[in-house]
Amino acid sequence: MVDYIIVGLGLSGIAIAEELEVRGKSFLVFDNASQSSSTVAGGIFNPVILKRFTLAWKAGEQMEYALPFYEKLEQKLGRELIQKRNIYRKFHSAEEQNDWSVATDKPGLKQFLNPKIIFYKNENIKAEYGYGEVIDTGKIDTKLLLKAYSDYLKVSEKLKTEKFQYSEIEFQEGSFQYKNIKAKSIIFCEGFGMKKNPFFKYLPLQGNKGEYLLVRCPELKLDRIVKSSVFIMPEGNDIYKIGATYDNYDQSKGPTESAQVKLISEFKKFTECDFEVIGQVAGIRPTVPDRKPMIGSHPEYRNLYCCNGFGSRGVIIAPNMARELVRHIEEGKGLDAEIDLKRFAEKYYKGMQM
Repeated sequence: MVDYIIVGLGLSGIAIAEELEVRGKSFLVFDNASQSSSTVAGGIFNPVILKRFTLAWKAGEQMEYALPFYEKLEQKLGRELIQKRNIYRKFHSAEEQNDWSVATDKPGLKQFLNPKIIFYKNENIKAEYGYGEVIDTGKIDTKLLLKAYSDYLKVSEKLKTEKFQYSEIEFQEGSFQYKNIKAKSIIFCEGFGMKKNPFFKYLPLQGNKGEYLLVRCPELKLDRIVKSSVFIMPEGNDIYKIGATYDNYDQSKGPTESAQVKLISEFKKFTECDFEVIGQVAGIRPTVPDRKPMIGSHPEYRNLYCCNGFGSRGVIIAPNMARELVRHIEEGKGLDAEIDLKRFAEKYYKGMQM
């Protein structure tokens, strides 16, 4: 008998597990590593949409909770997960400089933007208009986090590395029976894998494929995260992560040649240094038409829950959304209408029932 079964151990599943553990709730996690979006994510925590110099959805609130969350995980797991590095947005015109200056004076945004134009000197990068600096940013080593957290759960026998079988759920009064396990509630944190979930497949979850390259470029000598047409992220030992692509149509799991060609082209616009491609990774981001998370319970089976739809900002969104869902379940706290999956029930669930 456990209080919860968690299905999926990406950023969402980890955040849910942490919220439950703090409350002393028993749980068991099922994960077969079938979804890779968290593993291959760039891991950047950044509150600013750098294409338009606008604040991401509730970014201040999300950041305020996310960073202490990862700091606690560092202590708990004994791993260095956070790399604090400010992001430098390369300007391509005087107009972008002006737009940045306007943005630095806007409420909510100005706490994250350095009003001074930065002229970072690197002989291998052409940046005649300079850079805008986003402060208090950096990246989370998501691959290391998932590995370390999996190991942590294995020690306490809280992780089942197997595929969860939806057909094995038996509905009982106030609980569920799954094979030889009885649980009060089940929380699905499956990312794009939710498309195959018979209970939540009615939700309008979309897939956005992202791909990154790993390149070795000894001449570049870049010591900070730079956003040009793509992100260039130092990984150490002259290796850089270049990405990411955004593809709403290709939902295949593996890397593609077209994405590699595109990323190489964008990197060549950034620097004329010689480089070698040494790796490529791909994953499908779980996205939603209104660009808001989908949190809440099933329209009929009230103890079945979903925590999903974080898109490309799962690093900063997942911790706070997990807290909101667990508060909703354990304390009866209402969910904000803009994240509650009830907003889709009338149109999509009733339509599916007909």
